[in-house]
Amino acid sequence: MTTAALLRRLLARPQMLIAPGAYDCITSRAIEQAGFDAAYMTGAGTSASFGFPDYGLLTMSEMIANAARIAASLRIPLIADADTGYGNELNVTRAVRDYERCGVAAIHLEDQEFPKKCGHFTGKSVIPAAEYISKIRAAVAARQNPDFIIIARTDALAVIGFDEAIARANAALEAGADIAFVESPRDMDETARVPQLVRGPCLLNIVWRGRSPDIAFAEAEKLGYRLAILPSILFKSVLGASEAVLAQARDIGRHPVPIGDIDVADGARRLGAAEWDAIRAQAIDAP
Repeated sequence: MTTAALLRRLLARPQMLIAPGAYDCITSRAIEQAGFDAAYMTGAGTSASFGFPDYGLLTMSEMIANAARIAASLRIPLIADADTGYGNELNVTRAVRDYERCGVAAIHLEDQEFPKKCGHFTGKSVIPAAEYISKIRAAVAARQNPDFIIIARTDALAVIGFDEAIARANAALEAGADIAFVESPRDMDETARVPQLVRGPCLLNIVWRGRSPDIAFAEAEKLGYRLAILPSILFKSVLGASEAVLAQARDIGRHPVPIGDIDVADGARRLGAAEWDAIRAQAIDAP
């Protein structure tokens, strides 16, 4: 079974699927080992791993290369940020083919003008609705595996208004998208109304201290959301942990105890050392 087919099976369950955000293979393996059923390649986190803010500074090739590394490190499905599709319908077509080829199970495409910004920043702008829907149609036509999932994201709520965002989400679903992603509902009323008004499965983007209200997973599921992503849960935690432990090393004048007290052997174990040890042992012991 492909990871795309597995993702469709997971989304068909009664419970909402939760996909924490990864930006490299260390964080992706941590998500899998923590028992989550899917991971999300965050564009903001990927940008951060290159030393950039989420201002649309990364190229399609850089994003896909990172997605390929992360997908190869996982047994669970990977959902990936594909930004605006990196151009017109032709660029979208290539993006879909390349993301699918590298083992990603789903991508989301948005209607921001390029270069885009993080959905929880101010100062965004969106392309005309007709142009956006043509890109969604191109994405749907480009996939080779019918299980590969196209998520249609719209940032229109913050730019034009709630009604336009709902209209774009429904138009994208009618054009063949599998899931609608209305970015940044501003309060609990808008958060609740999105799955009521969108005629198809909905994704909720849960960003710590972002523009949308904080919400428990169970409450989001009760509202009708089928998928929740947590883009910044790890990369912001890593930033905070790094700053704290480096400050401690500077202040105490010696190597502090790492968070979790992970030693050399345990670090290797978490990255699959046992599997590689078994491969070598089998080769050496073979008659």
